[in-house]
Amino acid sequence: MRTTTATDRRRIEALLRRLTGDEKHAPSAHSTLDVLQVLYERVLDVDPEHPDDPDRDRFLLSKGHGPAAYYAVLAARGFFPEHWLDDLAGPDSPLGHHPDRLLVPGVEIGSGSLGHGLGLGVGIALGLRAQGLLRPRIFVLLGDAELDEGSNHEAVAYAGATGLASITAIVVDNRSATHGWPGGLASRFTVNGWTGVTVDGRDQDALAAALTGHDNRRPHVVVAVTEPKE
Repeated sequence: MRTTTATDRRRIEALLRRLTGDEKHAPSAHSTLDVLQVLYERVLDVDPEHPDDPDRDRFLLSKGHGPAAYYAVLAARGFFPEHWLDDLAGPDSPLGHHPDRLLVPGVEIGSGSLGHGLGLGVGIALGLRAQGLLRPRIFVLLGDAELDEGSNHEAVAYAGATGLASITAIVVDNRSATHGWPGGLASRFTVNGWTGVTVDGRDQDALAAALTGHDNRRPHVVVAVTEPKE
């Protein structure tokens, strides 16, 4: 597994600073930065030269508000030219305030309206399994407040009941949820048959270990705890 260096981090942060015009969602973007960097540099089996390879891993940004960190990481990996970052949501820019899978190479789903990503991930896992494509993994990034959406409860229960072992959910917990959950966020999944682990969302080594720590028999959740949203 490749180790992320300080140089890698500085480059990502420099690319992120090029994106302006969506400062309202800056906390949302920054809360996901370490998870995204670890995924694209150390976990996901994806190739910018062949973004539609059927055997690729799939990453779904369900937490679609404030995609600046996502765009910066995709540019760093070579999915699209870095100069795209200088015109976020411009009239001729493919980079919108919500990612568009038809415009941005490497993006798997259009997102922004919360609560849909995990259900889409379940559908993708079922579709791949029906095609005999058993190697790809599906990673879905959610926010803690997004789990208040009822569609997520259905997806969690169904994935656990059917043993969709190819799915890993990542919940960025910046304590923005209205209600919280007794026993912690991971328990919302493990009570339904998932494996789960909670880690420091800024510790990239811990994130890498957690994201590759699935047992290949059950769906897996990683709760990445970051600083509270202000």
